[in-house]
Amino acid sequence: MAKLNPYLNFDGTAEAAFNFYKSVFGGEFRGGVMRMGDAPGCENLSADEKSRVMHIALPIGTDMLMASDIVPSMGHKLTVGNNNYVSIFPESREEADRLFNGLSAGGTIEMPMQDQFWGDYFGSFTDKYGVGWMINYSAQSH
Repeated sequence: MAKLNPYLNFDGTAEAAFNFYKSVFGGEFRGGVMRMGDAPGCENLSADEKSRVMHIALPIGTDMLMASDIVPSMGHKLTVGNNNYVSIFPESREEADRLFNGLSAGGTIEMPMQDQFWGDYFGSFTDKYGVGWMINYSAQSH
């Protein structure tokens, strides 16, 4: 069975928001804070955009609240509706492809399923109803 986790987008305030959430829920960030400046191909971002959060995750019980900041110079714009994703963690690459292909039919693919530099198999899209989805298979967790 796949696991679902909420994924939030922010416009430069992801770290502040998650420090606030951590103050309420407790716990520690899983994997620390990944910054945009740590990603390949982001060397030419401004200092502000390099310091933005690429990924942050806070365990809450058996669930995970996750987020990132948008990058305006890459054409990202935060609007109500794209500040939430449903992030699915399937149990196999095959299940990841099945979920991605099924849910993205008639929608808009943001990032096709592919192996990522952080080691996972990942893709994202908005479905035909405007709901944002992320599919992330991690071989390390299986």
